[in-house]
Amino acid sequence: MMSGKHFKAQEVSCCIKYFIFGFNIIFWLLGVTFLAVGLWAWSEKGVLSNISSITDLGGFDPVWLFLVVGGVMFILGFAGCIGALRENSFLLKFFSVFLGIIFFLELTAGVLAFVFKDWIKDQLNFFINNNIRAYRDDIDLQNLIDFTQEYWECCGAFGADDWNLNIYFNCTDSNPSREKCGVPFSCCTKDPAEDVINTQCGYDIRAKTDSEQRTSIYIKGCVPQFEKWLQDNLTVVAGIFIGIALLQVGNPHLRPKYSGLRTPSTFSKFGS
Repeated sequence: MMSGKHFKAQEVSCCIKYFIFGFNIIFWLLGVTFLAVGLWAWSEKGVLSNISSITDLGGFDPVWLFLVVGGVMFILGFAGCIGALRENSFLLKFFSVFLGIIFFLELTAGVLAFVFKDWIKDQLNFFINNNIRAYRDDIDLQNLIDFTQEYWECCGAFGADDWNLNIYFNCTDSNPSREKCGVPFSCCTKDPAEDVINTQCGYDIRAKTDSEQRTSIYIKGCVPQFEKWLQDNLTVVAGIFIGIALLQVGNPHLRPKYSGLRTPSTFSKFGS
């Protein structure tokens, strides 16, 4: 009787297997959290009870960011968890391909951002100005703009006068708003001695002289301030992107185990 040919078992190290499982379960839970926060925010704004209101907002709804990122993390985390635990080749291939696509998109975005810097700047300017128009339309968008202006110490896309695009802040004679010729409080320079934020600090500020404006509000726009921040933190940003890329391409590719016993085809090939 001829001895049957045995396949060498390609087993996955238990440490690697459960490390990847643990990493992906955290990733999956973060995805669930992002989705839950996004859905809760939409529920609070009444979007879930009136789906058509999704398109009513003129600017960017930050909730979309939570839902899209949460959805991607949920799908990837689920595929990685089950694929690692069950050593399911289909889910592992899906996981690897999905990571490959994300890595390719990141690489493409980085190259395009470098090559078409002026176009990116114009699009960023358009994006910010579009959201300035919708500043009072959505509380989440308002908080996002205020955070951005406070963090980068900027006002508007290229300057405080960009707030003329908003119906509440423009300087036209027909504007009845108390905020006429003003800017949001997030444009105001901060006084360390003040514990309470003065939300009216930007009222009528653009009707004053340039020298008075310089002492009260941020003069620089958010687009140049963002460029400056990127240049100052280029090493950190590059390190983060490289780290993410290494995590994506360096993920061990788990393969399902093969039995050490002979398969039916082996029996048919090597008869007794």
